[in-house]
Amino acid sequence: MLSVRSCESGYGPLRVVKGVSLHVGTGEIVALIGANGAGKSTLLKTIAGLIRPTAGEIIFDGRATQRLRAHHVAAAGLMLVPEGRQLFAPMTVEDNLILGGYARYRRGQATWVNTQMERAYELFPILAERRRQLAGTLSGGEQQMAAIARALTGGPKLIMLDEPSLGLAPLIVRTIIDALSRLRREGTTILLVEQNARAALSIADRGYVMETGSVLLEGSASELLENPDVRRAYLGKDYTRIDE
Repeated sequence: MLSVRSCESGYGPLRVVKGVSLHVGTGEIVALIGANGAGKSTLLKTIAGLIRPTAGEIIFDGRATQRLRAHHVAAAGLMLVPEGRQLFAPMTVEDNLILGGYARYRRGQATWVNTQMERAYELFPILAERRRQLAGTLSGGEQQMAAIARALTGGPKLIMLDEPSLGLAPLIVRTIIDALSRLRREGTTILLVEQNARAALSIADRGYVMETGSVLLEGSASELLENPDVRRAYLGKDYTRIDE
């Protein structure tokens, strides 16, 4: 569904993403892990059309998208849930979700968007209770749920999530991870950027490890979990598999 080939991008003269190639198949969860400054967020922004690549190719659903503007990429079904949630704090939860389906609303598909909103409320029932509440007054975990729900109202074929567990309590992280697993079972493809490598690889099919702007390792989630370098650098010296 998504193929990134020899992609390079950055900010002005600063090259952050350096010849990255990766792919995400339909129905997969693919994890992208690495330390701060590895280029993960910049890569997602590049795929989403927020940063124009300086080299390489991005193919989404059979179409080259590297020259498209961000709203055209989103309209094609590739949604980004950004780091820090970036909700519209003075607006209600429901209004934030409606904005996620704005392109569909413009095409006269309000009923379809409402159906997607109800799906999001079913995935995160607390949001249904908070739908009239201002988004800025939600807890951090609830804001992360709302950010994911906002992406869902656009009817994505693929969702990219940038550090969804950042700053959240372990119980809330588990709720988010379980929700992502459910979305995959229901047919949504996911590219997941996470510093919490253990959580990401626990639900991923495959993974990539980025370091200083390049892909250092790739493999199945189980292979990366057992890789001694990955275990030492990203899982902690006392890591043990959940099923051990």
